[in-house]
Amino acid sequence: MSKHDDNCGCEKKHDDKECKKENQFHDHEFLGSVRLAEVGSEDVHNHRFAGVSGPAIPVQGGHVHKVKSRTDFFDHFHEFEATTGLPIPVGNDGKHVHFVEAKTNVVDGHFHELIFATLINAPIFEEEA
Repeated sequence: MSKHDDNCGCEKKHDDKECKKENQFHDHEFLGSVRLAEVGSEDVHNHRFAGVSGPAIPVQGGHVHKVKSRTDFFDHFHEFEATTGLPIPVGNDGKHVHFVEAKTNVVDGHFHELIFATLINAPIFEEEA
């Protein structure tokens, strides 16, 4: 086995110990727009966000992922962090998405709600058994 690589995809600290790539299952891309805030005012607005989830975290009934991102800048930006729901099957080949519902932090006296589904895991690759 090779020494630990900063891009190996495992969750271990990068301290030259052996990399355990089998700990990394997959991740998901995500993108979306937050819901409008300050509705009814001159400052009504929303923001966009994008990112890549953390690796799969095994839980009872399947697995989840941590998601964390910040919005684009429109006079200010927001940040959010959440845990996805369980996998939602897409098709018959083991592909899936995850549902996420969260709120951003409060900035400029308001927050935004967001609801989205991750993109399909590894859309062009075959799942390994």
